Amino acid sequence: MAPFPGSGLAKGLAVTLRTMTKKTVTAQYPDVQPELPPRTRGVIGLFEENCTVCMLCARECPDWCIYIDSHKETVPAATPGGRERSRNVLDRFAIDFSLCMYCGICIEVCPFDALFWSPEFEYAETDIRDLTHERDKLREWMWTVPEPPALDARAEEPKEVGAARKAADKLAAEQAAAQEAQPAEAPAAPGAPTAPGGPAAPSSPTTPGAPTAPGGPAAPSSPTTPGGPAAPDGPAAPGGTAPTDTPPEGGTA
Repeated sequence: MAPFPGSGLAKGLAVTLRTMTKKTVTAQYPDVQPELPPRTRGVIGLFEENCTVCMLCARECPDWCIYIDSHKETVPAATPGGRERSRNVLDRFAIDFSLCMYCGICIEVCPFDALFWSPEFEYAETDIRDLTHERDKLREWMWTVPEPPALDARAEEPKEVGAARKAADKLAAEQAAAQEAQPAEAPAAPGAPTAPGGPAAPSSPTTPGAPTAPGGPAAPSSPTTPGGPAAPDGPAAPGGTAPTDTPPEGGTA
């Protein structure tokens, strides 16, 4: 549906009428500090511990107002026989706020989270050359950076947090498996009493013919060979013959 002619003028007059009835309030600045939005672009703070002197911020700045100086240092090998490495050490990090147009490109392209927006805006100077602030001043502004807003309850978990949690769970599982693999108790000495359910201590062998405990092994007896000769004056073995004075038939005396 096309708007009727004069609808824009009517809306503008409505806004004017609403504001005419409101009481005028004067901001008592600088005695009372204004309430700034959480994403206010005041100045840029530097967290130099995260800076690796990659020069991305200086190269991407449209105004070329970031000045960085550094030098290289040799790091000795961490292990014997290893190779020495070199790293960049930050010497100077300065921003000329007389040229900065507060676009925020340097903060967006920093891959190591070394630059942040600070809500500070009271840094006027009487000399334009004093608007080039070195890293000491940028470091002071870093502590005025507000905390990031809380994530939505239905938002996905950050990848860094998820990776750290998986690594911690894996390490805990490995430690639990290592503890289970270790023996619960040291082996008991021979002959010492053991806990219920443990291995029984070896018992001393019984003497043949000696009485044994009920249910224990019987004393070994001398076996008799089937069909063999019986002992003298003893009973005949099964299937054997008793000794006589008469020689067998067909034999000789």
